[in-house]
Amino acid sequence: MINTRFTGSITAMATPFNADGSLSVSNLAAFVNRQIEGGINGLLPMGTTGESPTLNHEEHGEVIEIVVNEADRRVPVIAGAGSNSTREAIAMTKHADQAGADGTLHVTGYYNKPTQEGIFQHFSAIAQETDKPIILYSIPGRCIVDIALTTVERLVAKHANIRHIKESGGEVSRVDELKQSLGDEITVLSGDDGLTLPFITSGAEGVISVASNLFPTEVTELARSAISGDLKTASSLHYSLYPLFRDLFIEPSPVPVKACLKKLGYFATDRVRLPLCEMSEENLPIVLDSLQQVTDNLKSINAVPTA
Repeated sequence: MINTRFTGSITAMATPFNADGSLSVSNLAAFVNRQIEGGINGLLPMGTTGESPTLNHEEHGEVIEIVVNEADRRVPVIAGAGSNSTREAIAMTKHADQAGADGTLHVTGYYNKPTQEGIFQHFSAIAQETDKPIILYSIPGRCIVDIALTTVERLVAKHANIRHIKESGGEVSRVDELKQSLGDEITVLSGDDGLTLPFITSGAEGVISVASNLFPTEVTELARSAISGDLKTASSLHYSLYPLFRDLFIEPSPVPVKACLKKLGYFATDRVRLPLCEMSEENLPIVLDSLQQVTDNLKSINAVPTA
């Protein structure tokens, strides 16, 4: 029986590139350490925030290996291994297992638009090939199809290693439905930073975060406070971070967060791979202004050290 549970703050890691668009190994290793030193509860390389669609299989595997090795068991590493090809998802899951990842994240079959039976069989086939935890990833805005509650129930009933779901459908009521039906058999993780607080108050137990690329300490404290019932602290952090929660998706992710990572000096470049491109001249000042606003907000509540 699988008993590993992923809770709290988990960073959906952006992937640093050199100016020529190649993977920056040194920047990635340093970023892992910065995240862990910031108190993050887990790392998730090679999700869509990591630009998994534009990395080839060799690069995808290299990123997983670097993060696992650099983390060195200090925090769990959950490898993005999702695909709209079940065979490819299984292959990436097996590689993640061999690399030492603690679990994998799997998105619904995008573009294929599978039926609920197809979704069930897809996740079931993957679960049979690993004994490590699988996080289901429901994001109907990008995949068109959702993972129905009945499908989640069937998967949980059949597979001991399916006990997590990342919810990015934007509906707090979805948390209520999952917890009403499955209780402690399912760990719900918010897939939207702006909904972390209301999700946790409805029974979720953490967040897979984009904003924690920038502020791991504060996002971790927001999740910890909300889970422990300290809503005053959680609310203060939520409102302090909110300008970035709002504007990190003003253009397709991870374009805005990479612009911020470069501004803070965490990444050497804000390079992304086509068909994504660098931020527009119109939106870049908006995002950087929000970054400054959040930095000032956090200093004012003593959430970050002052210079």
